[in-house]
Amino acid sequence: MNKTFIIAEVGVNHNADLNMAYRLIDAAVAAGADAIKFQTAIPELVATARAEKANYQAQTTNAEESQLEMIGRIHFPLDVYEGLKLRCESRGIVFFSSAFDMVSLDFLDRLGQSYHKVPSGEITNLPYLRMMGRYGKPVILSTGMSYMHEIGDAIAVLEDQGLSRKQIIVLHCNTEYPTPMEDVNLHAMNAIGKTFDVAVGYSDHTDGLEVAVAAVALGASVIEKHLTLDRSLPGPDHKASLEPDQFLMMVNAIRNIERALGSPIKKPSPSEMGNLLIARRSIVAAKPIKAGEKFTTDNIVAKRPCSGISPMRWDDVIGSIATRDFLVDEHISL
Repeated sequence: MNKTFIIAEVGVNHNADLNMAYRLIDAAVAAGADAIKFQTAIPELVATARAEKANYQAQTTNAEESQLEMIGRIHFPLDVYEGLKLRCESRGIVFFSSAFDMVSLDFLDRLGQSYHKVPSGEITNLPYLRMMGRYGKPVILSTGMSYMHEIGDAIAVLEDQGLSRKQIIVLHCNTEYPTPMEDVNLHAMNAIGKTFDVAVGYSDHTDGLEVAVAAVALGASVIEKHLTLDRSLPGPDHKASLEPDQFLMMVNAIRNIERALGSPIKKPSPSEMGNLLIARRSIVAAKPIKAGEKFTTDNIVAKRPCSGISPMRWDDVIGSIATRDFLVDEHISL
């Protein structure tokens, strides 16, 4: 990729309100995101009635509600996603969704999404990974809560089903919402890339946008960040999301960083070539010099501008004989 692929993660921030989902698509387009991602689940295939919610979910939703009840309340039924995909296509933004069960995964593949996304919680779900790998589409693999060997195991499963490593992008991630800064461990992103020879990115759940921008500076090819219309809305992910104006700021900052990264070649930039002549020095006469005199540390000096002999040739000039007269501050010539 020539630029960072920025994913606006709507997830379940639509609160099962179709109008809000459409507004979020429009907001993602206006903010300059490359793709918008939802989450697709059949609740009964994801969690048992005994499954508890994560602490952050319990704090941001009804604490008496089970995880299964929460999933059922905040996810769309499958028949909604075709309309969401059409809306994205009409607005010129890539649509895809993370499947949280195998029925949803098969549905999304038949729907024709271009990528598949492994949520962090599914990285150890062997039958799920096998099924995803068989589709042959590029896979974005989130790695929250993972050890390095678990990432390697998941990649191996996908490869066994026919995917190449060039089709796999691994996202460093932390699944706490919001993620404490001391738990981000952003250097792990490039460690993953070097260990497994894969493209890497970052799925950001911190409170703010600076870590996502820093990830791009470190080499992330994909950035995923939650988008909400209002961080104060009820729901598990809104508080760790960016509102549309903040998301736009993040996108602009990332695009600026991309331009600023440049290349590994160190040379004067076009914008500073004029400064080179002004700020560097040349060897000039420190006092009047007569033809036949020797150049010494007493009668020459380095001064701006840089339009004569460079002071890096100081040793060549010292001891040489002046071939003509030089006035004070006149550039020395040999």
